Amino acid sequence: MKQIINHLKNSRRLVLATHINPDGDAIGSLTAMGLALEALGKETTLYCASPIPAVYRFLTGTTRITGQFSASKDCDTAIILDCGDFERVGPAYSDIQKTATIINIDHHDTNAGFGDYQIVDTAASATAEILYRLFKALDVAITPDMATSIYTGIFTDTGSFRFSNTNRAAFAICEEMVASGVDPYAVAQNVYGTYSLGRIKLLNLALDSIELAADGKVSIMTLTREMLAETRTQPEDIDGLINYARRIEDVKLAVLLQELENGSQPANGKPRFHVSLRSDGGVDVAEIAATFGGGGHKEAAGFNIDSPLADIRAQIVRLAEKL
Repeated sequence: MKQIINHLKNSRRLVLATHINPDGDAIGSLTAMGLALEALGKETTLYCASPIPAVYRFLTGTTRITGQFSASKDCDTAIILDCGDFERVGPAYSDIQKTATIINIDHHDTNAGFGDYQIVDTAASATAEILYRLFKALDVAITPDMATSIYTGIFTDTGSFRFSNTNRAAFAICEEMVASGVDPYAVAQNVYGTYSLGRIKLLNLALDSIELAADGKVSIMTLTREMLAETRTQPEDIDGLINYARRIEDVKLAVLLQELENGSQPANGKPRFHVSLRSDGGVDVAEIAATFGGGGHKEAAGFNIDSPLADIRAQIVRLAEKL
């Protein structure tokens, strides 16, 4: 951390990036880091290849996040947040990689250890928790807007303090963030309190798609592009739906097969799916995802795969039979 702090103090132009299909920790960390560097007088570009989910747009700084980045930006430092694999930043990966110094800040078990400097703390409840410690070491005053981003990152990545990664630091930091001006009710209302009619219709289709395998130990939910078109929803509306499949009695592994957009289809002509995995704690889904080139945590992981839907289902069922 001391090396990173020294480097940040000498940096002038930075690009901050997080992974595609961002969650609350990704967006919370991105906005919090942007606000902190702005307070230090740095020039920053905030990058995320995917659209920002509507439920996180209440965070200050999200309007500054761009889906475009070019090496011509001439940044001296790139900070990659909440991203276990550098390539998961998306299309701008090759341009960002050209940045002189790469800093990797993350908490995923499967982090590849890329970059010139790394803070990878797998015991942290969220990347936002690591940033809190970094801001304290940088002696940056945490404003109410920064506090809200940090709180949101921890709040969402711990599943509202329900997941096993919830630790003492999560509660202590969030308590301090509330004292700094966070309104817990407002955050909860933005993140969980309001759904569009389209998302409710999408949830209905998602629930109807659930299949059980391996004597009920595995649930498989499927969402296609046609379902999104029918309900007039966006990929961001899928966030959190897998939790319904995970909560089914006796299920140890929940799987969400999400068909990606046309622009994401590979040159081989096969359809591309994002596969999300959730565990009850008895199955290491990060290990499963790693076999397909993905990653994540023991209880939450994912990967992309180019394959017909029926073949993916068959692979998952074969895998499930070994549980």
